[in-house]
Parts: sequence; structure tokens; C-alpha cells
Amino acid sequence: MAEECTHDCSSCGANCSSRNEPQDLTEKLNQYSSVKKVIGVVSGKGGVGKSTVTSLMAVMFNRMGYHTAILDADITGPSIPKAFGIKEKAMGSEKGILPITTHSGIDIMSVNLLLENETDPVIWRGPVLAGTVKQFWTDVVWQDVDYMFVDMPPGTGDVPLTIFQSLPLDGIIIVTSPQELVSMIVGKAVKMAQMMNIPILGIIENMSCYVCPDCGKKHYPFGKSRLEEVAEEYGIDILGRLPINPESAAACDKGKAESLLVPEAEEAAQKLEKLIK
Repeated sequence: MAEECTHDCSSCGANCSSRNEPQDLTEKLNQYSSVKKVIGVVSGKGGVGKSTVTSLMAVMFNRMGYHTAILDADITGPSIPKAFGIKEKAMGSEKGILPITTHSGIDIMSVNLLLENETDPVIWRGPVLAGTVKQFWTDVVWQDVDYMFVDMPPGTGDVPLTIFQSLPLDGIIIVTSPQELVSMIVGKAVKMAQMMNIPILGIIENMSCYVCPDCGKKHYPFGKSRLEEVAEEYGIDILGRLPINPESAAACDKGKAESLLVPEAEEAAQKLEKLIK
């Protein structure tokens, strides 16, 4: 490498080793932070309950004795603060931005904690959205977090790509629903993770069925599940199936996600814990 190298490959035509070696784009964590495990929660399409699964996993791991956190990376559609009933705004200190802590001790950062009104729309272009997610990692003080769950926006656009490249993900959970397009949608998420060398920890099927509260019979409003078939096709583990539960939806709408009792989610969290360990 020439002595006059400016280390700016964008303005240089030399074919040196620095240009050819793969670059590590991982952003550094805030110096006052400590995060042991980072789990991304992804979906190939919207409307499958990704934020609900993120909230449930954080709650279940918290009940298992871990200090959990949620980084709400769905900048244009943030729903995590509402699920936990958070109304206050995030504040800052000389160390960085301080997340809001829920009643049970879950740390949360979301763009809605920074906006004047939670209904204010975020009308930003991709690079600004991606930059905000990076700042949630580099500028927020995450103290002694055992498991951080990242609620990612659906699809394979700018923000998911930024998260895959910039955050040290230990793996991802894919959330899906029992619909005909599920195989194709899951395939997109799986292939993106494989291209980015991110481990796939497993798949969770949300809205899998509806259990009649009177007779206990299962009904399948979205069609019979093809989860085993899809999991086998892509070689991924099944973490669990979450039924349609009107009480769970009502609890999240009222900001009471921490009060949810979902045995299927508890089982999924236990499987996930074993896979990670």
C-alpha cells in the first residue's frame, strides 16, 4: 500500500488488499453498554404478528430470570411502546440516550419514545431510517442486558440489511402465519439470512389456529398449517405455534403485554434458550 494512501477506497483505483478483503461493518456498542446476546425477529411480510412475538419473547425470557431488552427497529411502524403501556419519553445523559424500563424491568428503545406525539408519522428515506437504527445501538445506554430482541421491519429492504450488517446478531427468529404464500415468504427471509451469514435459530408460526373456549376444538381460519413442510424444506427448527388469542391482542392494545400468560410462547422461549446455549 502506498504511503500516500488516504484509506478512502471510494476515490482510489488501486487493487490492494484493503479493497479486496471483506469489510466488517459492525457498529460499536456504546461504551457504557453491555449486551450479551442479540436476537433479530424477522418476517418476510407484514401483518404476521412479529412485534407480538418480539414482546412475548422478551417477557418470557424476563420471567426466566434474564435481563431483557427490545430494540424497536420498525421505525415507520413502531408498536412496542404501546404494547407495554409506555407513555413517557426517553431522556439523555452525558453517557447517551437512556431506554425506558418497563414495570418488570425490560429496557425498551423505540422512535415513538423520541417523537412529540406517538401518532406523528415518520416520513424518512431509507438512509435516515437505517441511521436511526444504528444510533439505537451506538448511542443508547443498554446496561447489563442478557438478551436483546430486535423487532425488525418486514421484508428485505434498507433497514433489515442495515441490522444484518451493523448489529452483532447471534441469530434470528422467523415469524410466519399459516397462509399459502408462507413458503415463498419464509424462503426470502431464509435466503437473506444465509447470504448475510446470520444463523437462523428457528421459526414461530403465529395465528396458527383458534381454540374454542367452550369445547376446546381447534379451528384453522387461515388454512391448515404447513409449518413442518416449510421447516423441512429450508432446514430450520420449529420453535412453536401461537394460537389466535383475542385476550392477548386486547392485553397488548391496553399496554399490558407483561401480564400475558401464553403457554405456547413459554415453550417456544425455552426451546430458543436451549438452541442459543
